Amino acid sequence: MHAAELKGLTKSYGGQHALDGITLKMEENRIYGLLGRNGAGKTTLMHVLTAQLFATSGEVKVFGSDPFENEEALRKICFIKESQKYPENFRVCDVLAVASSLYPRWSAETAEQLLKEFRLPQNKRVKKLSRGMLSAVGIIVGLASRAELTLFDEPYLGLDAVAREIFYRNLIQEYAELPRTIVLSSHLIDEVSGLLEHIYLIDRGRLILDEEAELLRSRAYSVAGPAAKVDAFLGGRSVLGKEQLGGFLRASVLGELGEGGMAAAKTAGLEAAPLSLQQLVVQMTGNEAGYEEGSA
Repeated sequence: MHAAELKGLTKSYGGQHALDGITLKMEENRIYGLLGRNGAGKTTLMHVLTAQLFATSGEVKVFGSDPFENEEALRKICFIKESQKYPENFRVCDVLAVASSLYPRWSAETAEQLLKEFRLPQNKRVKKLSRGMLSAVGIIVGLASRAELTLFDEPYLGLDAVAREIFYRNLIQEYAELPRTIVLSSHLIDEVSGLLEHIYLIDRGRLILDEEAELLRSRAYSVAGPAAKVDAFLGGRSVLGKEQLGGFLRASVLGELGEGGMAAAKTAGLEAAPLSLQQLVVQMTGNEAGYEEGSA
């Protein structure tokens, strides 16, 4: 059984597709990266997946069942949003008390540990928290819920580098102790790339990349040097983008360089290097034309 499965998922607003025919499967007990630019459709997808929005068409399954009005399925889902709202009079301890009643696998020990690490005052009203402290509340709920499907939508806005590291470390620790399916939507791609096992990249409502993270890390590279030599090297390769300054050209390429390609680049007097996941996402979503399949 898959943790989540989408078939031909479309969500439209006034004739505009926020999601356009997305089909994907999420296996149980894996960490997924849901990547893309602002407005690409990531948050909409998570809202549909967690039964907070209706799909215009297509099929949504969570652990084999439609999540809409399905209490059994919904109790297995924890969705931490970027703009999470709480009742006006709620204190931090009230948020955690309600969360503990919602999630069957709630870990009070995890919540207590994270409160200490984030230095979060339990009796402070949520509406008086800083942006970073508010993010910390969401992270605590998400990790302590131990929900079988946990989704984080930009969970660390306002957190400094130390606090983000607390989140990453505890996420891995929790995942190792009690595996679950985790979906992480993030703009800090290089920071989280080492956590991700599988990548989904969405652009303008369409799924343009669905690949194992480890394979992806070895399948994109940059090549740089004199423009004519770079263009000759690129023949027949999938070019993601080019940057030219005078006679110097740097190109990003989707594909495996391999020893043969590295040798060919060196022989041509070119510099070749792996492309980071963040660079890959920028190149695949950062231009109107998209990448050039099999062209120079």
